[in-house]
Amino acid sequence: MFEVNSKIVEIPEEVTVTLDGKRLEVRGEKGRLVEDFSQVPVSLRMEDRKIIISTFESRRKTSALVGTVYSHIRNMIRGVTKGFTYKLKIVYSHFPISVKVDQDKVLIENFIGERNPRIAKIVGETKVTIKGDDILVQGINIKEVSQTSANIEQATKVKSRDPRKFLDGIYVYEKVEGIAT
Repeated sequence: MFEVNSKIVEIPEEVTVTLDGKRLEVRGEKGRLVEDFSQVPVSLRMEDRKIIISTFESRRKTSALVGTVYSHIRNMIRGVTKGFTYKLKIVYSHFPISVKVDQDKVLIENFIGERNPRIAKIVGETKVTIKGDDILVQGINIKEVSQTSANIEQATKVKSRDPRKFLDGIYVYEKVEGIAT
């Protein structure tokens, strides 16, 4: 049996990777990430300072999964070495929006004059800071950072008004590799 499709991920010197079956643990200066690829029909193996992802099937969907797993592993390595920052902008022209962080949720108050705050969940170990009209969402796991940003953006989605005229909300305007201060 031979490999139909394979990709190789180079492991930097400052990162330690442990592969136990299909459970991958990546450690770096920013922290530790663990991902379980047991549900994915690909083969993972380590040789020297490389992770080789391969498949033995020639189906298009299975071959596409090699690229997906490759991207996940690269994002894990980038996360533990540099981290990720998503920047969101608070935009309003009608009612001034106030945003607060309360433990594991973001409270968006006075959005379009509503009395009750809108709530967005903070996922995992993501850190949310508010600086004026900017919100910084930071962390080492890109899935958690992007999902938290999406939750904040979705909490201020308005369906009942004309989007060309009514632009109030919170929007992602920049995605940066590295944890900005």
